[in-house]
Amino acid sequence: MPKAATEEKTSIRERARVYYLKGNDLFKQEKYKEAIDEYTKAISIDKDYNDAYYNRGITYATIEDFDNAIKDFQTVLKYEPNNPEVYYVIGLAYEYKNDLTNAKKYYEKALELNPNYYEAKRRLERISEDAKREEAVEKTVIEEGQIKKVSYYKPKRTFKDVVGLKKQKEELFKNIVLAFKRPDLFKKYVGKAGIGILLYGPPGCGKTYITDAVGGEAGANIIIARINEIVDMYAGNTEKNMHAIFEEARKHAPAIVFFDEVEALGVKRGERDVQQYQRMAVNQFLIEMDGIESSLANIFVIGATNAPWDMDPALKRSGRFSKAIYIPPPDYATRVALFKFYTKDMPIKRRGFGAIDFGRLARATMGYASVDIKQICYEAGLIPLVEEYIKGKGREIKMSDFLKAIKKTKSSLDEWYMHVRKEIISKREVQIVDGKKTEIEKEGLLTPQERALYDDMIKDVKRNTWLPYRILKKIVRFIALYLF
Repeated sequence: MPKAATEEKTSIRERARVYYLKGNDLFKQEKYKEAIDEYTKAISIDKDYNDAYYNRGITYATIEDFDNAIKDFQTVLKYEPNNPEVYYVIGLAYEYKNDLTNAKKYYEKALELNPNYYEAKRRLERISEDAKREEAVEKTVIEEGQIKKVSYYKPKRTFKDVVGLKKQKEELFKNIVLAFKRPDLFKKYVGKAGIGILLYGPPGCGKTYITDAVGGEAGANIIIARINEIVDMYAGNTEKNMHAIFEEARKHAPAIVFFDEVEALGVKRGERDVQQYQRMAVNQFLIEMDGIESSLANIFVIGATNAPWDMDPALKRSGRFSKAIYIPPPDYATRVALFKFYTKDMPIKRRGFGAIDFGRLARATMGYASVDIKQICYEAGLIPLVEEYIKGKGREIKMSDFLKAIKKTKSSLDEWYMHVRKEIISKREVQIVDGKKTEIEKEGLLTPQERALYDDMIKDVKRNTWLPYRILKKIVRFIALYLF
């Protein structure tokens, strides 16, 4: 390259570097949007500034804009096609988009370039089962509104992989795992096993995860029945799709058919806005369940819902979803165990100043969902990851990193509890009685039977929306975050 051209390129890089360094400073101050603006200015001056693309990608990932993060990392690959670290961070971005197939591909490429890349290997091992499951689900074939091919998979998770939920695991073992393993015992002592169980509770607390573990314990195949794939507005398609799901279960028995968000299938009949094809979905489901019951097929149905009161009552009668099991948010001991589980392969500081205090983390996340704790561990790990890239020197993940992550991750359940209480269980209204304003509490939409059936959840919602308990949660979280 001629000397003049080299000097011009150097001058461009120096001007761009001013904005690049400003971006780094803003990132350290957690001013992420401002940092992105500075990195963008650097790139507008020097379109070949791969470090600016990389740091902007990291910043996008920090604010969970994974699509833009991946675009920037892909640009970096053009300049550093043999850098395993770039493939690793792209894998991370895909993983947190829940695109496990692409995450697996990039982790494998990172390991191909560096067989000793421990973090890529650890991530690959952790998502391998989920990736297999996602690949299986993708194989479902739908043509013109009809399911032509139904996917299934055999999970490897067992109850050992499920943190907490001791009572729930015992119930699932008695009612499902033993039904598969020892049907003779059911015939001897109770006549026959049930064919359906409803898992209900707040979102993000492990209903899908524990279903995988049930399948692993029982040695059964799992078929994911997606409501949006089954229900079709054209006459006859919905019934055919439902039948195809259960036919596949019969072919691959022992099998568990898993209906997530099952309330979308069985909304209460009689509601004015229920479409005809939705009614047909419920009717065909009942026919299929009756067929399983009469044939004693080696099939079990698990439904999961965050809103059991929206289900058609016919789905809950004896012989269908006859048993409801509440999957609660993690208690203190479970939160401790979850933090240990999600950090078991992370380079955390275990001794001395800055060591991880799992009890304090559990107190700081009182009332958080399991999925929130997983996200906190990711956010905490991202802090030293970025530092190592910028400074070129790695370190252990400290307690302060986790506290920062908790401060930026709100509980996903706080608003959900308030919504459920107000709309479903009870709400306060002001009425005029004898000329005076009187505040009364009106019952929600639950029937007396539903109140009895979902008593565990109702108690949990009432407790978490009771003003003194909400204040207690805030105090406990504050003390754990800022004091000890």
